[in-house]
Amino acid sequence: MDMELTQTFLRGKNPCAAGYRWFVRNGLSGKDYQNALDTQVRAGRVSDARWLLENFGATHSVLELEHLEADHFVYAGTLIVHGDVRVPGELLVGRSLQAGAGIRAGTLEVGDDVHCGGALFAQTGLQAGGSVKAAWSVQVQGDIRAEHLRCGWELDCTGQVQLRGEAVVGQQVQVQGALHCGKGLRAGGCIQVQGLLDVGHGIATQDSLVCGNHVQAGWGIRALGDIRAACSIRAGESLDAEGDILAGEGYGVYAGMNVQMQAWPDCAWVRARHKPQGLVSGWWIEQAQWA
Repeated sequence: MDMELTQTFLRGKNPCAAGYRWFVRNGLSGKDYQNALDTQVRAGRVSDARWLLENFGATHSVLELEHLEADHFVYAGTLIVHGDVRVPGELLVGRSLQAGAGIRAGTLEVGDDVHCGGALFAQTGLQAGGSVKAAWSVQVQGDIRAEHLRCGWELDCTGQVQLRGEAVVGQQVQVQGALHCGKGLRAGGCIQVQGLLDVGHGIATQDSLVCGNHVQAGWGIRALGDIRAACSIRAGESLDAEGDILAGEGYGVYAGMNVQMQAWPDCAWVRARHKPQGLVSGWWIEQAQWA
């Protein structure tokens, strides 16, 4: 059974005066939590429903639907939709969201994981307390915040991407802001990041890596094309490119930042079509020495 909301319980959370008066005037005191959320959304008071969800948290309830189409939707538990999801406004879920087909939302915020059986599109932002997994592409006009991100096709974000874990992308990565991964970044296509590219573990791409700022990785960086940055390129271990490694004018290329100098020949080697200009650290391997 869902929790029951009382006036005393609500006042303890310091709500705004207008929202509290509306809550009392509409007889929501004594009603269950989800009923209050539904009533607020139907009345167009989505900001009040957001506040209620943020202050009272998620529930263990589960709602299953064949399809979901609504202007806005707020659910405190786990939402399972067997088909597609179409919510042009705010889609807020206290726990997990599972969709058998595609998800198209304005703002998408989920307390735990997002699993999408098709393409995921968010108009103004995507936030998940857990992992984001999409069988097809992830396209977000705004920022992305999550634990991990996996998609079978491309990742396209007009804002910043902040991941506490890893990103695994089947095709290309295009991020107009900064991209931060607490762990690794792997892509089957070109990685293009306009802002800072900061990865706690390693970076690997089946194409080129192009960055409009600094590139830094705690482990190594591997590309089957070029590794190019407008500023510096810094790797904790090795740098390996089938093409060229090119830092911005006046900036350096650094390998082996996180290992001792005597270990450079084994785990901080630098390999590319041509020796990078501005190579500051690492063990350069001539093309004739490539295994």
